[in-house]
Parts: sequence; C-alpha cells; structure tokens
Amino acid sequence: MTKVEIIGITVGAMLVLIALRVPIGAAMFVAGAAGYWWMVGDAALLHYLKGLLWARFSVYDLSVIPLFLLMGQFASAAGFSRNLFHAANKLVGHRNAGVAQAAIIACACFGAISGSSVATAATMSQVALPEMKRLNYSDRLATGTLAAGGTLGILVPPSIILIVYALLAEQSIAKLFAASVIPGLIAAAGYMIAIAIYVRLFPGHAQIQPRASRAERIRAIREAWPIAAIFILLFVGIYRGFFTPTEGAAVATAATLALALAGRQLTWRQIVQCFLPAAQAAAMIYTMLLGGAMMNTALAVSQVPANFATWTGSLDVHPLLIVAGFLAIFVVLTCVLDELAMMLLLLPVMLPTILGLDLFGLTVEDKAIWFGILMLVVVSVGLIAPPVGLDVYVVHKVAKTVPIGEIYRGIIPFLLSDVVRILLLLFIPSLTLWAVHLLR
Repeated sequence: MTKVEIIGITVGAMLVLIALRVPIGAAMFVAGAAGYWWMVGDAALLHYLKGLLWARFSVYDLSVIPLFLLMGQFASAAGFSRNLFHAANKLVGHRNAGVAQAAIIACACFGAISGSSVATAATMSQVALPEMKRLNYSDRLATGTLAAGGTLGILVPPSIILIVYALLAEQSIAKLFAASVIPGLIAAAGYMIAIAIYVRLFPGHAQIQPRASRAERIRAIREAWPIAAIFILLFVGIYRGFFTPTEGAAVATAATLALALAGRQLTWRQIVQCFLPAAQAAAMIYTMLLGGAMMNTALAVSQVPANFATWTGSLDVHPLLIVAGFLAIFVVLTCVLDELAMMLLLLPVMLPTILGLDLFGLTVEDKAIWFGILMLVVVSVGLIAPPVGLDVYVVHKVAKTVPIGEIYRGIIPFLLSDVVRILLLLFIPSLTLWAVHLLR
C-alpha cells in the first residue's frame, strides 16, 4: 500500500472519530499517530512522541493565547461589552436601524479584546438583543446582525486563530495583527452598509429612536473609554517596539484587570471565576495543536503536501484560480469542522502551494500574510453560512424563541457583503499588506 493510500485512510479514520464525537484534538492525534506508525514503524513513533510535548509547548509565543483569553474573560465579566454597546448606541442609534449598526460597532470593539467569534456573538447577543426587541426590531434583522457581528471576533486583532496561524506559518504576530486591521474595518463598514441597504429595501424591520443628547453621548463615551485605552496601549506598545506581542498580551491583560478593579466592576470572586473558562479554552486549543502536530507529521512523512504543491504548480491555470479553489474548500469544511482544526489540517498542504505561486509579484512573506488574512475572512464566512454556521447557533441559544431558519434568512445581506469583501481582498492585496509595509 502506498503512503498516499495510507494517509487517505488516516484522514478518513480521523473524520470517523470526529463523527463519533471524539474530541477533535484527540481524533487528530490518534489517527495521525496510527498513520505515522503504519508508515515508519513503532520505534520511530516512540522516538517522536518522547519529544513532541516539549517541542510543541515550549514555544514562548504560545503563552499569548491564554493571556488574551483571560483578558477577554476579564472584559466580559467587568461589563465592558455593555458599555461598548451603550456608547455606540448613543452615537448612531438615532439613525434608521442605528441600534443594529451600533451592535456591529460594539462587536468589532469587543472582538478586539476577546479574540473569539463565539465569545463576541454570545456576549453581544445578551447585551444588544433586549434593546433591539424593545424597539420592535424584526427577529430576522436583530439575530442576523448579531450572528454576523460575532464573526468580527476572529478577524480584528488580537484574534486567537490569527495567532495560531502566525505560529504555524512562522510569521510575525505583529505583522499579521497589522494586516488584519484594514480587512476588519472593511468588514465592519460592509456590515453597516448592508444593514442600511436592507432597511431601505425592506422597511418595517427597524424603528428609529430619538437622538441622544450631547451630555448623554459624552457620558457614554466616558464609560467606554477603558476599551479604547487597552487597545491603544496594546498596539502602540507593540508597533513602537516597547514590548513583544507576548509581553503586550500580559500588559493588556493586567491593564484590563486594573481598569475593572479601579471602576469597581469586578469582585475578587469574579476574578477567580474568570480563570477557569480561560484555562479550559486554552487547554482545548493546546490539545488541538498537539493533535495537529501529530497529524501534520504523518502528512509530512507521506510527502503528500510536497507532491500536491508540485502538482498544482504544474497546472496551466491562473494562480488566483488555485487560491480561489482553496478558499472554497475552507468555506465548505467550516460547515463541518471547527475552524482551528480545519486550519491545522489543511495549512500544511495549502501553504507550501501558495508560497510557490506567482501572485502579483509578492514576496514569500507577503504571500503568507495575505493568504492568512484571506483564509481568516473565509473562515469567518463559514461561521454564519448554512447549513451549520456556529455563530448562528450561538445566537439561537440566546434568542431561543427565534426559529433557526429566520436567523439564516437574516444573515443573507451580510453574506452578500462578505462576498464583496473577499473579492476586494483577493484582487487587491495592498488592502491587506499596506499596514504591514508601514512597519518595515
């Protein structure tokens, strides 16, 4: 049996284990270890396993993940999400569908401190949905807005998925953070435009509330200023060279805690309670990284990634068609696989191919960064696209009386906005790389 056939059976076994509800990290590890043993024998497998934990988890940059997760927990428990939505609502809530647009702004800002799509969707649904119900927003518009807004959590820095990509692709975390800023702003602006167009084409889905007074707006902004302060501290510190991204995560986490304590928004009991969900999320990510490392080693031994890169490079097609094909695969697989697991599984195969293509005359580093952001954007689309759409189900857990089909109908305008955004980023790499080149 050839190595290609063995790796095909290995991947199939992994998918079967996932279908049997085995945790994804464990499924990748068990299937990858079995495939590796099949190809090279038990002695080589045992030799590899004895150093795997140290090789994978002794990486200093990995400590950024639990730190950012803890920062998000502190911010959520302190009620910063409520302050963000309240401030955005006072600024733009008087417009047609302004509360929905305020929810998008609040999602983007909260995503900048949580780094998680699920956390952003769940938290902002609890905060913004009652206000939209009070103003008689349609269930379709309200839930669709919150599901789509949640996807901003994995795009705007500090995105946990983006950090993992940087580590796997051996790219600078700071440069990838910079590269995601403009695509994140395009995403938020596109969603707000989609809302504005939708309520003009289909009036009656939203109501206009009175304009807030100047004093109310100033008061709301003053309450939300800690988020801006943390964001500025983190990014100015990183890009001015005061600290590394890992050190910046520690500084931003400590600053979030200090501001919450100063405003008496957290008790010591709540602080202790924040550590458990952050540790659980970090453990899940680390387990998937370990399983991905085992599976990727089996893939490397099979030579499938290298052979695939050689084959695609010999195809007589435009390189962008290959990139578009990869992105389509990401959209499809996001419907059945966790976005992190999918990236761990596919990146070793796809990234060497991308780096070998002639794309707009980009350097290897630029191609890796550009493709990473494109991949992240496409994965975010998969989080709301039928038939699964994880963020749709997260919002549905909060809005239990809203049929799941109604939420899917509500995200259609946002999916159309996503198509435009993907095409812009695909054909105009400078939108992604402009901020990166400023750092050089």
